[in-house]
Amino acid sequence: MRTDQSERDKMLLDPVGRRISCGKERATVRYVGHVSPYEGLWLGVEWDNPERGKHDGSHEGVQYFTCRNPKGGSFVRPQKASFGVDFLTAVYLTYQTNAEEVLNEEIFISSKKLEWFVVEEKRFENLPSVVLNHCDVNGAGVAGEIRKTTPNVQWLDLSGSLLSTWKDVAAITEQLDKLEGLQLSVNRISLTSDPWAHRQAFSNLKLLALNNCDFTWLQILECAPMWPRLEDLSLENNNIRELQRPEGVLQTLKSLNLSCNPLMQESVSRLSSLPRLEWLNLSNTKLSIIQLEDATQATCTDVFPALKNLNLDHNNISEWSMVNELAKLPCLVKLSCRDNKLVSSDGNPKTVNQMIIAKLGHLLYLNNSEISFEERKGAELDYIKMFGEEWLKAGGADQPSTAFTCQHPRYQMLIEKYGAPEEGELKKPEPFALKNQLINITFVFPDDADWEPISKKLPASMVVQKVKGLLHRLLKIPPADLRLTYTSHKVSGTEFPIDSDLKTLHFYSVEDGDQVLVRWS
Repeated sequence: MRTDQSERDKMLLDPVGRRISCGKERATVRYVGHVSPYEGLWLGVEWDNPERGKHDGSHEGVQYFTCRNPKGGSFVRPQKASFGVDFLTAVYLTYQTNAEEVLNEEIFISSKKLEWFVVEEKRFENLPSVVLNHCDVNGAGVAGEIRKTTPNVQWLDLSGSLLSTWKDVAAITEQLDKLEGLQLSVNRISLTSDPWAHRQAFSNLKLLALNNCDFTWLQILECAPMWPRLEDLSLENNNIRELQRPEGVLQTLKSLNLSCNPLMQESVSRLSSLPRLEWLNLSNTKLSIIQLEDATQATCTDVFPALKNLNLDHNNISEWSMVNELAKLPCLVKLSCRDNKLVSSDGNPKTVNQMIIAKLGHLLYLNNSEISFEERKGAELDYIKMFGEEWLKAGGADQPSTAFTCQHPRYQMLIEKYGAPEEGELKKPEPFALKNQLINITFVFPDDADWEPISKKLPASMVVQKVKGLLHRLLKIPPADLRLTYTSHKVSGTEFPIDSDLKTLHFYSVEDGDQVLVRWS
C-alpha cells in the first residue's frame, strides 16, 4: 500500500496537479518534462510557501509553468519528491508505530477539543477517531478496504495531507459511514466540477475545518452542496475577502469561523440571512464597522436571527455606532470585543466595557466574563450620569433630539428604568473646584477585625498613590502591598476596583459618603 517506485512511475505518467512533499515543504506539480539545457526529467512545482521558491516557472527566458507568486516556483528532480501514501498505509504506519502516543493524543477540530480515543481494544475497527495530520496521505488506496478496516471512525484529521482533489477526499470519506467531523486544514484541494456527485460521501458530516487552505468564499459556496448537514465550518486564515450570499447552501450552519481573513466589511451583512447561525468569529479581520442590513436582499427579514455569540477581537472598531448596530441582533448574549479602538471620554478601558454593557441590554457575557446583575446595574447607572448633560441639552424628558437618540438608543429606556439623573450628578466640577472639593471617605479593613473604620476628608483630585501614602503612615504597611476597592452608597453590594496609583479619586467616581476597602498581602 505504500507509494513504491512502481507507484511513483504511475504518478509520473500524469503528475500535473498532484501534491508532493519535499522534506517539510509541500507543493503542487505544475509541469513535468525536460528543462533546457539540463538532461533528464524535472518536476516544475508551485510551493505552498512562496518563500521556498526561486522563480515564476520560467528558466532562461522559457515559461514552463505559471505561479501566482513571482518567486513561488522551482524545478525538482522526481526522486526528491514524495507523492505520499494511501490512507490505510498511513494508518498502519502511525498506529502500529506510535499507537500509545496517538491513542492518547488530544484532537482539535476547529476550536473544539475532542477526546474520543477511549477504546476497549486497540484494534483499527474500534477506532472512533483517526489522526493523520502531516502523514502525506494521497488517496483512498484499494476500493472498499477503508470500510472494512476502520468502519467506526467519527472524527478524522487529514490536515497537511497530499490530497489533490475533492474526489480524492470523497473516496476516503464515502467509506466512513459514521464520519461527523473532518479536519482538512493546511491543504491545497482543487475544486470539483460537480460537487453534487460527492454529496453522499459527506452526507453525515457536521463539522469541517478548512483553515489555511487558500480558499475564497466563492469557492466555499461552490463546494457547499457537498455538505448537506454541516453545522460547524472553520475557515480561519484563508484568502477570503468578499462574502457572497449563501443562496440555498449552508442553511444548516450553526457555527462559522472567519478569523484572520482580510474581509471587505460591507460584505459581512450578506451572511445575515443564515437562519441557524448561532456563533460567528470575525476576529482579526480588519473590521472597523459592520452594517447588519443586507442591501442586496430583496425582502426584509430579521438580521442574523439566531446569532448568540459574536467574536470581534483584534479589529479596528472605533465608532460607538458600531455597538449600537449590534443591538439589532435579537438573540445576541455573548460578545467578545477585545483589542479594538473604542475609547471613552475618561480614557479608561473599564469605562468602555461599562458602555458596551449599557448599550446592549440583552448581553450576558462580555469578553468571556459573565455580566452580574450588580455589574449591569452599575454600568447602566454610570451611563445615565455620563451622558446626562448631553441628554438635557438634547431636550431631556420632553423629547430628546433624533441625533441624541441615534447615538444613545437605550438611554430613554434606562431613564424609565432608573429615573432621570439628579441635577448634582450632571454637573462636572471645574478643575479649580475639583481641586478644592473635599469628600468624606470611610476606610474599612474587611480582612483585619482589629482595625476600626477610619473617616477622612480628602480632595477628590487626590491621586491614589498619595492615598496609599496616607494609609502607610496610619497602618505601617508598605504602599506596594496595599490593595484598594470601594463601594458606592448608591449601588449596594458591588466593589469597584481602584487599580491605578496615578489616577485620582474623582477618576474612579469615588464620592462623598463612599467606603474604601483596604486589604494587604
